[in-house]
Amino acid sequence: MSQTIQSIRGMSDVLPDQAPLWQRFEDTARAWLRRYGYSEIRMPLIEKTELFVRSIGEVTDIVEKEMYTFTDLNGESVTLRPEGTASCVRAALEHHLLYNAPQRLYYTGPMFRHEKPQKGRYRQFHQIGVEALGFPGPDVDAEHIVMCARLWRELALEGIRLEINTLGNPESRTRYRARLVAYLEQNLERLDEDSRRRLHGNPLRVLDSKNPAMQAVISAAPRLTDDLDEESLRHFEELQTLLRNAGIEFEINPRLVRGLDYYNYTVFEWVTDRLGAQAAVCAGGRYDGLFAQLGGKPAPACGFAMGIERLLH
Repeated sequence: MSQTIQSIRGMSDVLPDQAPLWQRFEDTARAWLRRYGYSEIRMPLIEKTELFVRSIGEVTDIVEKEMYTFTDLNGESVTLRPEGTASCVRAALEHHLLYNAPQRLYYTGPMFRHEKPQKGRYRQFHQIGVEALGFPGPDVDAEHIVMCARLWRELALEGIRLEINTLGNPESRTRYRARLVAYLEQNLERLDEDSRRRLHGNPLRVLDSKNPAMQAVISAAPRLTDDLDEESLRHFEELQTLLRNAGIEFEINPRLVRGLDYYNYTVFEWVTDRLGAQAAVCAGGRYDGLFAQLGGKPAPACGFAMGIERLLH
């Protein structure tokens, strides 16, 4: 007798007894987003591979190791979407959504990354993504964080805390990158294989290493805040003031850099200690350069995404 076929590892069924919980969460989230004036957009599950290489960055774990990429029958390289922001910006450019006014958009659905399955990490996972396109910060950055805090209260979720940081503008980051590379080169023998590979292509990602053996090197590394210009510092200070005025508690994490190349200025993560190594349940930030990066007219933008499986765990 032939063996029963089972689901692909890291891709789970939502069974009938579990579906009502998902439905309640999705209904609550949609009502919450409507109250803030966000409209739904639905993008394809498959995009041209170039979209993610140009937006996420070639020297990232996602592009290098985790994307489900294949050549279709027309000989074109295509990829199951590993995240939603690039697709949303692509759609906004393609359909001229910012022609008349900025846009508040959201989407929900599956994303795909070929990672090692573990608690809180799956190869097919579901996200709710929120994007504010055409809005300069930092008030919209703060709006996103306040929105999340209110959703956690509405869902009666506990044990979630906020970490924030700033990556500054491109000029600040270029200055910092030079200092960081010089420091890492001086400590080359203490870097693991992944960090050596990222050293010249994407050195900020070294700061995001979870390898315990790397933590001493990371802790002693130069801090990006020392290279921020006045504009970047003002943006970050205004964000903090807005959060304090809203009663939002936060911790500044100078090593928070996020795993995608398109971020600038604000980055943030809502984290929990209840998912082991996969601490983030919601994360995002500002990505003012992504429209130009994808061939469009420059436009300010920021957004975030939350993992549904992690929040329902």
